[in-house]
Amino acid sequence: MAIKKIVCAVDGSKITGHVAACAVELAQATGAKLTFLNIDVVPTRARRTYFWDAELMNAAAAQANKQLSMAVKAAKAVKFENYDCVVATGGHVADAIVAYADKNKADHIVLGTHTTNELTRMLLGSVATAVVSHAKAPVTVVK
Repeated sequence: MAIKKIVCAVDGSKITGHVAACAVELAQATGAKLTFLNIDVVPTRARRTYFWDAELMNAAAAQANKQLSMAVKAAKAVKFENYDCVVATGGHVADAIVAYADKNKADHIVLGTHTTNELTRMLLGSVATAVVSHAKAPVTVVK
């Protein structure tokens, strides 16, 4: 199966640069288009409001840009230019990643994991576990 579209989920965590570098390496090796995806999580209470003011929207955009900038830096470090950046909104990060990848016919998903406590992972789950469980495309999890 040829890899033509890769989605790399980034969240601005300490490992984002490493995750992005792995996705860039895979994209370079396969000649695939790479999309850095950031999920803007909308709290349940906020989803019930009828409007958001400009200040709230600008703050969300600034946060997403900061989180995506780490991924862009990894791409630019190796002069990789076949990428774009997307911010999607969702109530649940894993569901939003899977839905975006499905809708855009991604051939591969790359994301990181940093859950260090096995008890927390068992009780709450993890985004990576949920994406691996529900994605139609192959998933690479970077630690």
